[in-house]
Amino acid sequence: MYLLFATLLLLAAYIVFQKIVRRDYLTKGKLSWPSSFLQLLIFIGLMCLPYLYNPPNWSYFWDFEAASEFWLGYLGFFLIILGFVVAFGTMAWFGLRRAFGRQTAGLIQNGPYRWTRNPQILGGYLLVIGSAVQRPSLYALGWVILYGIIAQMMIVTEEEYLQIQYGEAYDHYCARVPRYLRILQ
Repeated sequence: MYLLFATLLLLAAYIVFQKIVRRDYLTKGKLSWPSSFLQLLIFIGLMCLPYLYNPPNWSYFWDFEAASEFWLGYLGFFLIILGFVVAFGTMAWFGLRRAFGRQTAGLIQNGPYRWTRNPQILGGYLLVIGSAVQRPSLYALGWVILYGIIAQMMIVTEEEYLQIQYGEAYDHYCARVPRYLRILQ
């Protein structure tokens, strides 16, 4: 069941990001409400994956005792809190309309976008990795990999639009600021 749902989620993500979202960016210069909602549904499905299909003993992130090692529980919790602050803090700083592709005027290069071109995605990844650290398993590894693939699909689509929209200014920004983190580039 896990592999089936993961495959369907990947297929849906491909259709949403590479077809629907891409079409909106290229024809309208921003996302329509249905595209934003579909994008949100993909990430909701992705974030719910372990709680829907992982073994019954999969713990919630606040369950320190369930971690395979005591220190993994706290390391995972730290990564989850850091990811939450980065992802949702950036969304609050950036504004929800911009975070969901509904407002696209201007290339943002300050705030958290000075250090990474994708702070929201990076924060979400920290959430996923933190949960996987607390409860290491093949299911958790699958979740980490799936998040990376789906996030990359979204990022590539957005970068294509930003390249068309801002041209040389975006090229200079990409040369200065890494896609994720300087150490991962």
